[in-house]
Amino acid sequence: MTSRALGAALTDIDTVFNGFASPTGTGCERYYLPEDTACLRTPYTRMPVDLVRRFVFESPGNFEDHAAVMRRLLPQTAHAMADGSLCGIGWEEHGLSRVHWRAWPSEQAAAVEAFVHAWWDDTLTTPEPPYPGRDVFETCATILGDLTPILDRFRTQPAWMFDLITDDSPFRWWCRGDDGALVTALQSWPAAHAPAALRAQDESDLAKMAELLALPYDDRWDHPDWTSASATN
Repeated sequence: MTSRALGAALTDIDTVFNGFASPTGTGCERYYLPEDTACLRTPYTRMPVDLVRRFVFESPGNFEDHAAVMRRLLPQTAHAMADGSLCGIGWEEHGLSRVHWRAWPSEQAAAVEAFVHAWWDDTLTTPEPPYPGRDVFETCATILGDLTPILDRFRTQPAWMFDLITDDSPFRWWCRGDDGALVTALQSWPAAHAPAALRAQDESDLAKMAELLALPYDDRWDHPDWTSASATN
């Protein structure tokens, strides 16, 4: 059962993107039949679930107007993300991360952003969410292109500690050419917020590791915690 906020965000997506179609919705004939892409040009109709999944994760180059395709798919796509039926979350690059949706009309951009935030919040507060939190975080981060709003909502445990301690990016789909900036942003958050929460959970070794993320790489590995703490040794 979705939260009230996620339900409201889905209703807004349904309203804002109702009736959208892709007038030039043609696809690569090597992968799609004409009747498949014809669905993109037909408004006010539901598309076959398998086509929604294929189109959402398809390369933008296989469509004449990828942004129009994503608008057409958004209502069904958002509901499938919320209920866990969109196969591909966590191991394929979501189409919303490949369009400049922030440049869309303000009502549309606001609906997309509100949905992504509500989906992440719902994942954090649901005991057994449809997708692993890591996969949802990665998808949200690449769609938003900004880690701050989702990190601010995630204050219970550090993320991807064993990637970050070696200055590695935990993301597969962050193709922005700035992995260094991404890793720095991810390291600074747990260094600042995680230690106290971890100590409250009797995870002192992980708390020390989180604190080490604030140090330069060489200083981090020279720190005496590596020889004194079992979990970081």
